[in-house]
Amino acid sequence: MKLVQKQYKTETRMKFIKLLSFLLFAASSPALFASEINSGDTAWILTATALVLLMTLPGLALFYGGLVRSQNVLSVLMQCFAIACIVSVVWVVYGYSLAFTGDGNFIGGTSQMFLSGLLRDSTSGSLPESLFILFQMTFAIITPALVVGAFAERMRFSAVCIFTVLWLTLVYLPACHMVWGGGYLADLGVIDFAGGLVVHATCGIAALVAAKMVGPRKGFPGGALRPHNRPMVVMGAALLWVGWFGFNGGSAVAADSSAAMAILVTHISAAVGALTWMTIEWLKTGKPSVIGIATGMVAGLATITPASGTVGPQGALLIGLFAGLVCFYATQLIKGVLKIDDSLDVFPVHGVGGILGILMLSFLGKPDGFLGAGASGFEPSVMEQFLIQLQGVGVICLWTLFFSWIALKATSMIVPLRVNEDAEVEGLDFAEHNETGYYSS
Repeated sequence: MKLVQKQYKTETRMKFIKLLSFLLFAASSPALFASEINSGDTAWILTATALVLLMTLPGLALFYGGLVRSQNVLSVLMQCFAIACIVSVVWVVYGYSLAFTGDGNFIGGTSQMFLSGLLRDSTSGSLPESLFILFQMTFAIITPALVVGAFAERMRFSAVCIFTVLWLTLVYLPACHMVWGGGYLADLGVIDFAGGLVVHATCGIAALVAAKMVGPRKGFPGGALRPHNRPMVVMGAALLWVGWFGFNGGSAVAADSSAAMAILVTHISAAVGALTWMTIEWLKTGKPSVIGIATGMVAGLATITPASGTVGPQGALLIGLFAGLVCFYATQLIKGVLKIDDSLDVFPVHGVGGILGILMLSFLGKPDGFLGAGASGFEPSVMEQFLIQLQGVGVICLWTLFFSWIALKATSMIVPLRVNEDAEVEGLDFAEHNETGYYSS
């Protein structure tokens, strides 16, 4: 019996020594603990990437294209298409590196310019790094494309191209790094799950600056500046709604319960935002419009975006309600009172909506917060988080305001921002591209 016990102790001791040796070896060999690609996460983010690109091409292009007059439809489609191409190249050359590498407070590093060091088996968490790069590229594509709505029907195509490069470099990449790339606002504790600040606040503030600097369209206000193709607007809006599932759900960067909840609350907010806008318009004018319900849906989507990773269904109902209400009256203020020709309501829908969502998540993102609507909590108290979020809004808005002006001013020193009066009357389709969207029989 004693012999058996002695043998057992010896075997146990040897196993412990082997385990200790393995752990010591593993500690000196990080490759053993390198992230492994998760096929489920990869499949979902592949799908989400396609959905986010779908939001720009053709979703946003159709949405904006239907909202302008018939002589400018091709110019809007062309701008969205060209921006997708320009941003893709910039993202590869230096955009991804400046946004997601390095430890700077306001901008990243240059270690992955031209995507140097990217291998087929490189990983980012549970994903191939190539997929993470592509997914983030689609966010970079849609953000300057959203700004197009501010200067539609009057800005030169060459100016749009130059401005896109400058604005992406001076505004989007720093904002992305500050919030998502481990920069200043990330260290501060700002929560922006899918882009209330990085995407919607930046494009909204830029739209306001662009609308002021380029000037109003001929005939604004009060002229015949009506949408030329409402069915096209609805098709574009529907594609945006579907694509937004990838935008918010994909921001979980995993095929998990967080992604599922993000999609659920996204859909709820979109529906409530659409119904709220439609109801207000119905009460004010006596008729609900298809443009109104589609715009309210976009407002609901923009507002839930930053909060989609923290709020639950009850919070989504409230966010959708406030989105439709606040963004509707913001459009009235910008065009009706301030007389700023933000042609397709980029600032009141995306800018105001994104900022509203950033602030509301402070109260709705904790299980013990207002209404107890949160799906998951965060460490600070409600008011502490609100003040953090408020700082994030201040930094991003001021940064965007200043550098959008710089980007537009620099562009104007290279080419005129605006087409001449004859070209504006004739339409940008023919004046800028020698084409027309429609031919009369």
